[in-house]
Amino acid sequence: MKVHDNLYSTLESIQSNMSILVHGSMATPTVLLDGLKEQAWRLENVELLHLHTCGDAFYANEQYKNNFRVTNFFVGGNIRKKLNYQNVDYLPCFLSEIPNLIKSKNKKIDVALIHVSPPDRFGYCTLGTSVDIMRAGVDSADIIIAQVNSKMPRVHGDGYVHVDQIDHAFYCDQEFECSSELPISKEEEQIGKIIAELIEDDSTLQMGIGNIPNAVLNSLKGHKNLGIHSEMFADGAIDLIESGVVNNTKKNTHPGKTVATFLNGSQRLLDFVDDNPATILLPANYVNNPGIIARNDKVVAINSALEVDLSGQVCADSLGHKIFSGVGGQMDFIRGASLSKGGKPIIALPSRTKKGVSKITCSLNLGAGVVTTRAHTHYVVTEFGVVNLYGKTLHERAKALIQIAHPEDREGLMKNWYEIYCKK
Repeated sequence: MKVHDNLYSTLESIQSNMSILVHGSMATPTVLLDGLKEQAWRLENVELLHLHTCGDAFYANEQYKNNFRVTNFFVGGNIRKKLNYQNVDYLPCFLSEIPNLIKSKNKKIDVALIHVSPPDRFGYCTLGTSVDIMRAGVDSADIIIAQVNSKMPRVHGDGYVHVDQIDHAFYCDQEFECSSELPISKEEEQIGKIIAELIEDDSTLQMGIGNIPNAVLNSLKGHKNLGIHSEMFADGAIDLIESGVVNNTKKNTHPGKTVATFLNGSQRLLDFVDDNPATILLPANYVNNPGIIARNDKVVAINSALEVDLSGQVCADSLGHKIFSGVGGQMDFIRGASLSKGGKPIIALPSRTKKGVSKITCSLNLGAGVVTTRAHTHYVVTEFGVVNLYGKTLHERAKALIQIAHPEDREGLMKNWYEIYCKK
């Protein structure tokens, strides 16, 4: 590992027409990206690939269109309004399959831009808060450039990177841009209570970030022997782990361990996972593999949606034609939970948008992407109740979903159902 005292020399191996895999989420190497911004003048047609990142995605701005192309595996808020599907584009792929996309050279990676904890006495850094697709990136890239941060927690699992694997490194003491939690609404609180009633003791949980997962976790304080095998987890899980509600004792895979592939939260979360052998981060092709997920019994997968149509099709990645987020790991865990003994795949959403538009729709909006197909959808929860679509016909599904739509929308949904589906 060659340690540099300035960003220019750290990044000088990056040349035009290269492809760079960028560490994502809390592990976004913003110091290295700032250095790349200063060197944009000498670069053309550099492809940046990543999951959602934190900070200023300057490279997606119009002024850098000749310098950088952006390929998003998942679209974050800093990119969403900059998508033009030309030089700033989206690549649909299950999170579980992205590492193989990289390792197979289907997406060739010249440089891995990583953010790591300082090396231990044996020379091992860790990928810190995000192993996800970066394990494949580190193993596949020709050049590895590391931002070595004294503030990055040392996280156990499969994120170890020896200094001999790193070509260039820049040391820093960078504070993290931590996510902030929004107040939980009455609707979200009610959804959390309904889902908590579906969760049995001894279950293994998958939950994402956001108010509904937090509302669920807030309602689980009376449960026993829960486990976590999740794409990610945030601060909401810490209280349950510390109180013993989550002890991971009933899991068939990695008993006693809280398993995820990346983290997103506050400084409290960073402190909690630092050198904590009971928390491990593993690659997305393992954690999100439906076959691996299904090895645990009573897997409860809690995922959100932008809209659900009356046949059970779930749109979670786009608002019409406009990509809002991505496929992510929803289908990985919906399928894994459905194959788990006693498992419950759950789609949770408020009945209406903040503007009062029904999220239970007769038909998905024009251009909306189906992330979870009608054949994969089981439980759907709104603040007005829960239905299980498994084993129901289209007509039975429509009737059930209308009953958990907002009361003011039910009559219109029923009329639309008969007009669109039933008229000859």
